Amino acid sequence: MKDNHNIKLITVVGLFSFLTSLSGASVNLALPQISSAFNVANSTSTWVLQTGLITTAVFLVFFGHLGDLISKNLVFIYGGILFVAGSGVNGIAASFSMLIIGRFIQAIGAAMVMANTMGIITEAFPDQQRAEALAVNSMFISVGAISGPALGGFIMAIFSWRWIFLINIPVGIIVLTLGFKVLPKPKKSVKSIVQTTRSVNWPGQFLFTLGMVILFLSASFFQGQHIRPGLGIIFLLSGIALTTYSFIQDDRAKNPWISPMLLHNATYMLSITTLFLAMMINVFSNVLLPFYLQNFLGLDAFVSGLLMGIQSLIMLIIAPIVGYLADKFNRMHIVLIGLIVLLVSQVGYMLFQAQLNLVIIIGVIFLNGVGMGLFISPNNALTMGVIESKYDGVGGSLSSFARTLGMSLGVSFASTMLFLQLPGVRVITASLGDHFLVAFHRVFMGAAILSLVAILLVVYRIIKANQKVA
Repeated sequence: MKDNHNIKLITVVGLFSFLTSLSGASVNLALPQISSAFNVANSTSTWVLQTGLITTAVFLVFFGHLGDLISKNLVFIYGGILFVAGSGVNGIAASFSMLIIGRFIQAIGAAMVMANTMGIITEAFPDQQRAEALAVNSMFISVGAISGPALGGFIMAIFSWRWIFLINIPVGIIVLTLGFKVLPKPKKSVKSIVQTTRSVNWPGQFLFTLGMVILFLSASFFQGQHIRPGLGIIFLLSGIALTTYSFIQDDRAKNPWISPMLLHNATYMLSITTLFLAMMINVFSNVLLPFYLQNFLGLDAFVSGLLMGIQSLIMLIIAPIVGYLADKFNRMHIVLIGLIVLLVSQVGYMLFQAQLNLVIIIGVIFLNGVGMGLFISPNNALTMGVIESKYDGVGGSLSSFARTLGMSLGVSFASTMLFLQLPGVRVITASLGDHFLVAFHRVFMGAAILSLVAILLVVYRIIKANQKVA
């Protein structure tokens, strides 16, 4: 990355990746305090996180396609503006409902940014430098994830959880100012944009949005004091059916959001499926550890943030090394090693007990970071390396969609699996004892099983690749 323009470009793109990662990591840590501030149940507070993830997942492919049609840079920059505006609404929210609305606005902006990040990088860097460039972007994400727990914990210890959102405003304005200078934007009138998008598959987007909303609403029927599993199953199956049909409808549409060339590219789909599983597994600990560390063990937000930040710190340290190795050695083998380490870490979470054991806690979080650090960059390079350059935008956004969908379902499944085992429990406390720990361990048993599935998918891909060579 010796080209001066490319360095500036990766800096701007990376800084926004940093901001979105910073915000997400801080929100995880703030859930116990938000629950207390608005007097809502712990399970209800997870909707602050889920709203952001669900909204981002719903609109990722849409904005990726829009970036291909209009301009990736244009969509990226205006997404940054929305992200900053949503952060402001979150910071001054007078009610839990207003906080959810702010998260919705913020997430639309995040979707616009994330959907075009990989496409912008892929267009700017040749294949021999792409994994390194993506690794650098992953470093920004890791720094944000590290800063989120540490900075968020510090802010909440000194000031208020509101400032984890308000801090995005001055930083976001600075990054936007740089972005307007570095990312060239075509002059597009509203009329030309409307004409460009008029013939695309709007019914498919509507079906997809409706299916995703129904799918995630199903989780609410398995939590809280009034559990209704029958209705939850109906919503769950209906959401899955509608979402699945939306892909079938889009595949048959005249102007689909997702190119059939991507959906029928088995290697590409296998890569994003593996990414989906890895992100789903990883978020289990992100959403449950704040409740374990703060509510159950009684640690303050700052200490809890420092412990959770270990994972991202490790990812930051090994990201450039892994990016270099991924350009020199077999990427699939590195991905496989990463997933095996991730599996070991999920088993490690099942060792957590009612007493504070820093050796086990730090060791397991460390392994989780190593596993994800080994996995992310090589898998991203594998994903983008098997598609034509003209599909970079929608290909990158579909990859980001798989990432965000995995995180969204991870939050939903982890919280549902935990609170379904704790009927009637509004707030987690140390008095729950083994009742909480058994439920906590069972959730990570599920994560370990998902890790094994991801490993088998990669092994299958390696076998198929070796057969082609033979």
